[in-house]
Amino acid sequence: MEARHLNARPSVVEVTERAAFMALEPEWNALVEATSNELFYRHEFLRVWLDNFTPGARPRVLTLRDGDGRLTAALPLFEERTTLYGVPARQLSAMANVHSCRFDVLAREPDVAARAFLAHLREVGGWDVLRLTDVPDGGAAWRLHALAREAGMPVGEWESLQSPYIPLPSSRDAYQAKLQSKFKANCRRRRRKLEEKGRVTFERVDGGLDLEGSLEEGFLLEQSGWKGERGTAMAQDARTRGFYTELARDAAYRKRLALYFLRLDGRPVAFHYGLEYGGRYFLLKPGYDEGLRECSPGQLLMEEVVGDCIDRGLREFDFLGPDMVWKRDWTDQVRRHTWLYVFNDSAFGRALCAAKFRWGPAMKEVVARWKR
Repeated sequence: MEARHLNARPSVVEVTERAAFMALEPEWNALVEATSNELFYRHEFLRVWLDNFTPGARPRVLTLRDGDGRLTAALPLFEERTTLYGVPARQLSAMANVHSCRFDVLAREPDVAARAFLAHLREVGGWDVLRLTDVPDGGAAWRLHALAREAGMPVGEWESLQSPYIPLPSSRDAYQAKLQSKFKANCRRRRRKLEEKGRVTFERVDGGLDLEGSLEEGFLLEQSGWKGERGTAMAQDARTRGFYTELARDAAYRKRLALYFLRLDGRPVAFHYGLEYGGRYFLLKPGYDEGLRECSPGQLLMEEVVGDCIDRGLREFDFLGPDMVWKRDWTDQVRRHTWLYVFNDSAFGRALCAAKFRWGPAMKEVVARWKR
């Protein structure tokens, strides 16, 4: 374990080796549960992500401990070389990507953590830009971003996602009462149409000996549609397939996995890859048989899953990902996420910030006007 101790107390320690990161799991998860308690910030989720998407990368995990040695804050990063508008740059990136859904600094006291981490990064140097992706509104990372701005460092932000979510009531009837009559009538009509084609059944898989087979069914169904044509389905990339497979195994072990299927005569026609944690259901990946789009099997499965979540006493259905028309059929609530950038306080860092947030957008605007 390579570490840099800057102060006697509280102290920032930088973890740069996987084994040292693994050893943090118990106190890391205790910190998660004492703060935001977000599934995607838990140690096991980050470990699976790290092993599959950046196996050769060097972690740069910042940890903060109080005088008693208790972990009070953490910022999981990794080093990478990137380019901004063709210019090579040293980037410290959040341990996150499009499959992580959201990211944040873990902190019992966000202001204390932000000051300590920012001071540490400025002192050790060796980076040009810090990029924290998909930080939710109100997240602790916003405090670090604000402090950097107050310190005169070049910063920027970019709104990435507005993820719809459903606050779940205590009964199916209460939720149905919130939906538009026309939409409910359409669902009934589509269900009758699907039932005319065969026997329709609903299934929830949370583990067991058939887990691998169920996963494969879901992968194939997702790949059969537009995601397969675009090459973005889970099974089409070895890293992505490995991530969702290992995540499902881990979630099944921890009793968090929720694979939902709508079947027609036993054949899967709609699929959810979901996780359940802290009274919330998270929809990571949906898929459906596009050959049956006139019956909207995806929306019919949604109806079943929302009802099951209510029956299970959950308090929220989180769609994750971008805002989409089909999601808005079920809710008008969204959760905003933003990418936060902090550039090193150097001439090069200021030039990168200007290129990213002033020169680049200005050039795109000029090109767009020229094309009109």
